[in-house]
Amino acid sequence: MAVNRQRIEAAVLELIEAIGEDPQREGLVNTPRRVAEAYSEFFAGVGADARQALGETYPFDGSAPPEPVLVRGLAFRSVCEHHLLPFRGVAHVAYVPDDRLIGLGRIPAVIEVLANRPQLQERLGEEIASTLSEALDAAGVLVVLEASHGCVTMRGPQQAGSTTVTVASRGTLSEPAARAELMGLIGASAFGARAGAGMAAAAGSAAAVTAAAGRAGREVSL
Repeated sequence: MAVNRQRIEAAVLELIEAIGEDPQREGLVNTPRRVAEAYSEFFAGVGADARQALGETYPFDGSAPPEPVLVRGLAFRSVCEHHLLPFRGVAHVAYVPDDRLIGLGRIPAVIEVLANRPQLQERLGEEIASTLSEALDAAGVLVVLEASHGCVTMRGPQQAGSTTVTVASRGTLSEPAARAELMGLIGASAFGARAGAGMAAAAGSAAAVTAAAGRAGREVSL
């Protein structure tokens, strides 16, 4: 569904007037057009099918049981549907293939489609996990998102340094041991020592981090 720029411009013009500003003054005269252009990018994923972003898949013909494929540190941004304020952060995505693989560049493409719509962080993680699980018939999927929200940092509590971490999992990566290993690996290397210790404790024990380091499977950092 294409964003209606004309209607957005009219709405922004009304908003500028509603806050008591002059929409014709130099600094604001082009603001409705600029906001419409920005929103056409922010909400380009509305109505889009994220599965199409996966592109071509490839057969997995390994002789050994498949190990997790982990892609860390994927930057994303979205817009909170409650206040239409931005939230941005990093995604860490792991999947255990069954008989199909995807190009690693397809994972951020899926995230982009799903993030480019009014969102909640919790739902975004679940949608990423469902898309990968269903499209690949993956044996397991784990999605960890860490983001800073404008509705928390810029208004209300104004906690500028706060972040929110959410986890979504499917299949074998919902099992406590497998999930703890990957959570420990992600936490120890991607969130830093303090955050990694907290995530490892929540996952079960610090021993899971040590075990994960020795059983990392196939890991890719972008």
